[in-house]
Amino acid sequence: MKRPVLLVAVVAIVALGVWAMLRHAVAAPSPADGPVVLISIDTLRADHLPAYGYTRVRTPNIDALASEGIVFEQAYSHSPQTLPSHTSILSGQLPFEHGVRDNIGFTVRKDQWFVQQALHERGWPTAAFVSAYVLRAATGINQGFDAFDSDMPAVSPEASIGQVQRDGSLTLAAAERWLADEGPKPFFLFVHFYEPHKPYAPPARFAQYGPYDGEIAYADELVGRLFDRLRAMHLYDRSTIVLLADHGEGLGDHGEQEHGMFLYRETTHVPLIVKLPGRHGAKRIATPVQHIDLVPTLLDLTGAPAHPGLRGRSLRPLLEGTGAIADAGIYSEALYSRYHFGWSELYALTDARYRLIRAPRDELYDLERDPRESTSIAAARPQVRQAMRSALESLIASTAIAAPSAVSDDDRQRLAALGYVGSGSTDSLSLPGDRLPDPKDKVHVLEKYRRASDLAGGLKYADATALYRELLAEDPEMSDVWLQLAQVLLRQGLTADAVDAYQQVIKRHPKDAGSLIGAASGLLRLGRVDEAQQHAELAVSVTPAAAHELLAKVALARHDRAAAIREARLAEEADPTLPMPLYVEGLLAYNQGHYAEALGPLLRARQQLQGRTLQMNDLNYYIGDAYARLERYSEAEPYLLEEIRVFPHNTRARAGLAMLYRAMGRDADSERAIAELLRVSPTTEGRSLAVQLWTMFGEPEKAAAVRRAGS
Repeated sequence: MKRPVLLVAVVAIVALGVWAMLRHAVAAPSPADGPVVLISIDTLRADHLPAYGYTRVRTPNIDALASEGIVFEQAYSHSPQTLPSHTSILSGQLPFEHGVRDNIGFTVRKDQWFVQQALHERGWPTAAFVSAYVLRAATGINQGFDAFDSDMPAVSPEASIGQVQRDGSLTLAAAERWLADEGPKPFFLFVHFYEPHKPYAPPARFAQYGPYDGEIAYADELVGRLFDRLRAMHLYDRSTIVLLADHGEGLGDHGEQEHGMFLYRETTHVPLIVKLPGRHGAKRIATPVQHIDLVPTLLDLTGAPAHPGLRGRSLRPLLEGTGAIADAGIYSEALYSRYHFGWSELYALTDARYRLIRAPRDELYDLERDPRESTSIAAARPQVRQAMRSALESLIASTAIAAPSAVSDDDRQRLAALGYVGSGSTDSLSLPGDRLPDPKDKVHVLEKYRRASDLAGGLKYADATALYRELLAEDPEMSDVWLQLAQVLLRQGLTADAVDAYQQVIKRHPKDAGSLIGAASGLLRLGRVDEAQQHAELAVSVTPAAAHELLAKVALARHDRAAAIREARLAEEADPTLPMPLYVEGLLAYNQGHYAEALGPLLRARQQLQGRTLQMNDLNYYIGDAYARLERYSEAEPYLLEEIRVFPHNTRARAGLAMLYRAMGRDADSERAIAELLRVSPTTEGRSLAVQLWTMFGEPEKAAAVRRAGS
């Protein structure tokens, strides 16, 4: 027993940062005299790469990098989520230090120091090209980069932000354009690929692999193309290249198919491969390392001054084979279950032998004998468990689980006036995690929730609704389930029920932006204008642009021209990429039947939206409809099609397209448009629209067929 206890005692000391004094040793001359290229492959499990022993996929480019670089066999992430993890990678800080604890509801603080800032201050050009909306510039992770490209395809604001991404080939193309302007001087380039994040949709040429592995093969192809570009510029050999992942993927190993809730190795053990300038033989390092070691390493390799207060260790002695590094207990956290489901958060501490997962029922694994973490030995090794738990408790003793948004006294009073009795309480976040459900007891709930979401994505709204209601009957405190239920209810035209679902979230999380805006939008649709305004006003402090946008629409519904213009200007002030004044100007003319006059400002608003990820609902519809009413049919069609592409559930736009085709004499296209309307909206509302269209077109038998199909 002496060795384990001694080892975890060392872990306890190291986790508290006592080893920080070791960083003040005199450094050798900098070996990184050329570019530094950091490549992050999102959601990539280490054990799904051939470089780590996997045999079911080919990754020749990553293999080649490993053959001339250093492979860290035991590298760990601090969070199984994209934004917190990348913030740690670039800052060298743990999540509770930089404050980004979840993908949703958190942004990087404005004074956050990043490694790119240090390199920029040395005169290095710095650039980042990312493939996921959760890493967009608005999160603040762009700070310190001279160029930051997070352009995403245009989507509806209703889209799940975790699935808003651009194909890695587009990200690579943007990075290559930047590289074309760079000379021989050193630079720092960060490239992020979202493959193999779900939904797995690899190109057909990788169909011989499973979907997840197929996306890994595609990511490898992209990495190879980047390396080819560096070689063509005679930069590859001179470059320091770091390839890693932010976290892994569950793939069902402990019940979780994706990631976010658990801290087992499948989601926290990540690849880390480093190639130094010049040609070197392959080397493998078994020493456990972590994401926060990367920043001290890059500072050391480039000769930049050490940044004070960092817990991480420079890996340079391991890279160059000149020595060892101090032992460290590696910290990880998963707060997803706490924020989204009201279950306990999880913390983990990992050393060379053991991993402790702190939970309502602690888990302890011997990684040497049980690397797949199949059997907890917490009861059999009480001294190890207690030593590691004490180290964790000391590390997080002064931290708290912060609410994403605070509730002011004024807002609390307004919430109470709307019937949200007791709103604004933070008790749920101040409760000790040990008093909450253990996530490992709830994994079946999580997977049922994700299955319901897949059903909704497949347009099986009734089945999804039934599953969501089953989940809420078992546990009504799950905010994410209420949110998803609200969405599928809206898809079915059940607006009042959707508003009720949003209000359930507001009771629990009074400043949840999505619920406040969702409830306000639904109330406006129901004609409950005063309530819509009150909910939108509550959202101003957490999502000002969206709130003022909605308040402008409330004013339009009241025919209050002055208020609509005022709110539109406030929306644009909050988000200069949101052309609400032009949109309102166009709608005011449209609502008066001045369609030609409406087109000018609406088209200018559309032009200003170019390049913006989140588009404005109905803008293209109003342009297309205005053209149609002016009998400029060929000009109307592309705008209605664009509205449907970005907002596929806009039944009004689909009905408008069917009418447009009928007016143009394209009856077959009109019939297809109605069929598509019924496919994406197999609801009472969708069927009612189809019946109206066939009746209007003088085809009562087709209207009757739609009625029979829905009965």
